[in-house]
This record gives sequence, structure tokens and C-alpha cells, in this order.
Amino acid sequence: MNLTQLPDNPYLLLTPGPLSTSKGVKAAMLRDWCTWDNEYNDLVQDVRRKLVSLGGGNHDDYTAVLMQGSGTFSIEAVVGSVVPEAGKLVVMTNGAYGNRLAQIAKMLKINTVVIDFGEVSEARPEKLRQVLESDPDITHVAVVHCETTTGMLNPIAEVGSVAKEFDKVFIVDAMSSFGGVPIDVASLGADYLVSSANKCIQGVPGFGFVIAKTEQLKTCKGQARSLSLDLYDQWETMEKYNGKWRFTSPTHVVRAFYQALLELEEEGGIEKRQIRYRENQRTLVQEMEAIGFQTLLPKELQSPIITSFYYPDSPQFTFAAFYERLKKEGFVIYPGKISVADTFRIGNIGEVYPHDMKHLVKAIEKNMFW
Repeated sequence: MNLTQLPDNPYLLLTPGPLSTSKGVKAAMLRDWCTWDNEYNDLVQDVRRKLVSLGGGNHDDYTAVLMQGSGTFSIEAVVGSVVPEAGKLVVMTNGAYGNRLAQIAKMLKINTVVIDFGEVSEARPEKLRQVLESDPDITHVAVVHCETTTGMLNPIAEVGSVAKEFDKVFIVDAMSSFGGVPIDVASLGADYLVSSANKCIQGVPGFGFVIAKTEQLKTCKGQARSLSLDLYDQWETMEKYNGKWRFTSPTHVVRAFYQALLELEEEGGIEKRQIRYRENQRTLVQEMEAIGFQTLLPKELQSPIITSFYYPDSPQFTFAAFYERLKKEGFVIYPGKISVADTFRIGNIGEVYPHDMKHLVKAIEKNMFW
């Protein structure tokens, strides 16, 4: 099909994922793929290689595993497969997604220590150091890179340095940042980095992926607390059978993701995409501040992924009405997710550009009815 024949979306998704995708990514899903076909399995292997390459310099020590489901499925696959029965996990959290990581661990009956920094403070490596010094039984450390509850970007390099100083297995939830912010897994000392197809690589929902240090992953055989979410077994099957998934794979989604990877390369890689996302975010904030809105986070803590804004100071404002008016104008935004302030969120990622941010703010200004 000619891409010009594809209908336009009725609105832009200004969310942290699912997000607006290109017509090329959408068109990639217009044919069917067999999970056993060599052409498809070769494509899966190419996806795995490309993901490891996107993870930075030392490629030989790492591998990639694809896992059906949302990104949370892949987080649970990692937590449930890599922490042994006698292990102990410390989770650094400053939002809903760090809390979810801790909740998963507790549901799996894993001995878990939570370091909670509140919702508007970054994760502090010195606090992790104190905990590791006082508790030698801890074996694993986990942290969220971009906490999309607020848009916070946590200092994972510093956290990883402390984790490795104490010889702990280091898990990074890079769900909303991988592909949009340069990350070198080897330099971080990350043993496992988790992300999803429908985030900064600009694919569609349906699977997550784990970039893992190969030798560390090999120690996890037989540890999984779930059949479907056995990370080691999924990896071993893909290794032995040239990209074959253990259970039915989301073939259309994988094909769309492959197209998204090609488009990332065409854009100039993660560094170039980061420039666009940062310009999206800068333009948004500049335009929003010009009409009286305030950001929740200071600039030094703000990621280029999603931005939280305080509600306007008006008793007539309701998010529900605001949302519906903007949707009619062609924009979908996110409600806030913190307990300490009334906020809403606007995503800066996906197939969107600075001019889209300007059009959004014009629509907001037009609908300032409160």
C-alpha cells in the first residue's frame, strides 16, 4: 500500500506510550507472518542484534531477549527469574513504576527492601550505599531510569557505580528512556536493562525486551517463578532455534518494531532522536510557561520523555473537561499520577515534533475556559 493511502489519526498521542507512530510502522502490520517461517525468525534475530548494539559499546558481553506482553511483563520476568530463592532485592523508588517493581517482587515472595525517596526527589546513590553497608544479605539492586509518574530522570550511572562497588546484580527499568536517551549498559554495569516496543523506539504495544549480560543470565537457569515469564528459558529457546519464541509471538508487532528500528537508524540513531525529544520538551515548556503554566520538576531533574504541569489556579478547572476539549482539537494528554499535587502530564516522545508542541499550546490557550 502507498503510505499516503493510510488514514491519518484523529489525534496525536502525547503520552509516554503507547505513542504516535509513523505511517511506515503502521504499514508494516498490513501483512501476516508465520512464527515458524525462517524469514520471520531471521528478522527476530536481527532485532535482537540491533537492540544489543543500541545498548552501547561492549556488545559481546550482552544478549537480548524478547518477551510477550507489556513492559511490565518483562519487568516481572526479570525480577522473577534472576533473583534466587535465597536472594534479597533492594528497590529504589520515587514514583508509581518503582512502586510497581517493588510490588512485583513482594508478590513473588522475594525478600525486598524499598528505599522510597518520595515523588519529587531523585533516587540518591548515597542512600543506597548506606543500605548496602548495613545489609550484606542484599544481592540485587533495581531502579527506574525515567520515572514517568513525574518525568524524573534518575542518576542510574551513579546508582550503578555503588551497586557494582558492592558486587550486586544491577537491574535498570529503562522502559520509557531506552531509545530516546543514550545508555551504555556496560558502562553502567547494568546486568539487566528492560524496555518495551511502544516507547522511544516508536513501535506499537505487544512485547518488551531485556538486554542482559550473557554470563549473568546463564546463572538463572531453573530459577524462574513462572513458566510463561521464564527469562532464561525464553533466551535459551531463541538462541537454539534461531529467534523462535517459546509461545505464540506477536508477529505483526515485531515486524512493526523492526520498521521502527530502521526509522531510528534513518533519523541518525539515539543521539539524534534525543535532540528532537529535548527540543520537543523545551518548546513545550517555553510555550506553556508563556501562557501561565508551571512545571512540577526543576529543569535539572526533568527528562525529555514526559513533562508534568500543575493545574492552573482556578476552581473552575477540571482535568476531565480539559482533556475532552484537547482531544477534539487533536491531542490526547495524560492525567497526573502523584499524590502531593494536582498535575497533568504531556508526553514529548513518539512521531511528534516541535511544531506539534506549538500547535498543542495554541489549542490549550484557545480552551482556557476556566
